[in-house]
Amino acid sequence: MKKTLSVDTVNAVENKQTEKKLLKKALSVENVINKKFNVVNFDGKWFDAFGNPEMTGTVLIYGDVKQGKTDFAFQFAKYLTKFGRVAYNSVEEGLSKTIQTTMERNNMKEVGKKFIFLNREPIDELKERLQRHRSPNIIIIDSVQFAELKFSEYKSFKEEFRHKLFIYISHVKGNNPEGSVAMKIYRDANIICRVEDFRMFPISRYGGGKYINISDKLAEEYWGLKN
Repeated sequence: MKKTLSVDTVNAVENKQTEKKLLKKALSVENVINKKFNVVNFDGKWFDAFGNPEMTGTVLIYGDVKQGKTDFAFQFAKYLTKFGRVAYNSVEEGLSKTIQTTMERNNMKEVGKKFIFLNREPIDELKERLQRHRSPNIIIIDSVQFAELKFSEYKSFKEEFRHKLFIYISHVKGNNPEGSVAMKIYRDANIICRVEDFRMFPISRYGGGKYINISDKLAEEYWGLKN
């Protein structure tokens, strides 16, 4: 006569079988080397700064106030429209005279419908937007702090929209991005852009490494005095 199993024992066995089924297949060296990624060819100063990056994952821009973060974000967004549609979610300033002036200064009219501006769109609404067909594939969130972004939300965006590129802008505290969420994004990002005195200093997993002047005139004034 066979031994009767308890409900708990049966459930435990079923759970183990389910775990085995969910275990991902291990990859060989050949699998990894032959994998194709969504890499784009940057040129000019953008290649010198970042190399040829993937159009997925995370970019972090951080710096102190009035150092050129927003100008750099618009300049980068303008360049990225060569590779896809860009959405700029201004949670911090929203639709304002300062944003209008920054857009005019960087001649954003040139990119036409490849760029959209979101006026303080909450994170849950942004997620809804990105779930729609033909939604933007490059998203800028300004800023981590004003969006009150949770790290769980950051991970959710990265998992659900793994074929999109997210660019986060952060305040600083001392020399580091402000707050635990921004610091975790800093550690996870493929590209880091530190903005200081109208010059952007990059760290990229794709190469590059050369700084970009956000404003040649202001950068040379600031850094000339410092040197």
